[in-house]
Amino acid sequence: MTRIVFLALAAWLLTGCASTVTPAPTTASTELPSAAGAQPDRERLSRVRLELATAYFGQGRYDTALQEVNQAIAARPDLGAAYSLRGLIKAAQRDPQGAEASFREALRINPRDADTAHNFGWFLCQQRRYAEADAQFEAAIAQPTYQAVPRTLMAQGVCHARNDRLTDAQRRLLLALEQEPGNPAIALNLAEVMYRSGEYEQARFYIRRVNATDAYITAQTLWLAARIEHKMGRFDLIEPFGDQLRQRFPQAPETLWLEQGRWDAP
Repeated sequence: MTRIVFLALAAWLLTGCASTVTPAPTTASTELPSAAGAQPDRERLSRVRLELATAYFGQGRYDTALQEVNQAIAARPDLGAAYSLRGLIKAAQRDPQGAEASFREALRINPRDADTAHNFGWFLCQQRRYAEADAQFEAAIAQPTYQAVPRTLMAQGVCHARNDRLTDAQRRLLLALEQEPGNPAIALNLAEVMYRSGEYEQARFYIRRVNATDAYITAQTLWLAARIEHKMGRFDLIEPFGDQLRQRFPQAPETLWLEQGRWDAP
């Protein structure tokens, strides 16, 4: 199966995990209030621990993040956002049972938490439990106050593509792009889906939009553009993308595939 690009999706998964994210210190503060203190102190402790856990998770320090989020839960067992973040941490640690249990507890505490439904849906998609993932994405989108609908539409589209439901993937990604026209991650994934569907002219249109902005260009975007031109028989238009791959991303797998003529890789 052709790869679907998940550009920027991982960063979106963190949305809503904590109301404020602060840089993580190199060592834990010794001035945090005790979990055994009064209710205001317990509330403050849980929020501080959750912010620390979010920051550590963002740095890829999963063991430390887990310690902090468990402290947040100990201080306030009804803090749904902490369970949601713990689900993400457990998923990153390749503990699917722990991740699922955490996500389900978060949704038990707050069944209308769209961010948790999104995160749980993406986790289920990674587990290839596509029908369950779709239900979670739909639950997130259905929340009237949810502010990150394009994020979830994109995740849902990518999940459909993983399940070879290319028509459904296209619909969701087009809707996401309609709501957030300048998002390069959506346009890139849409171009990839259209390439897989054999709609090369449309794929070319969307990938050109991405590559038109230098900051959005990656080895993946150049390689997809080159593959599209190859499929369309426009061999003279491949070389500019090849030149950029060699100059800007000489060590990228995509550059090696270009040199080897592996047009169906990966």
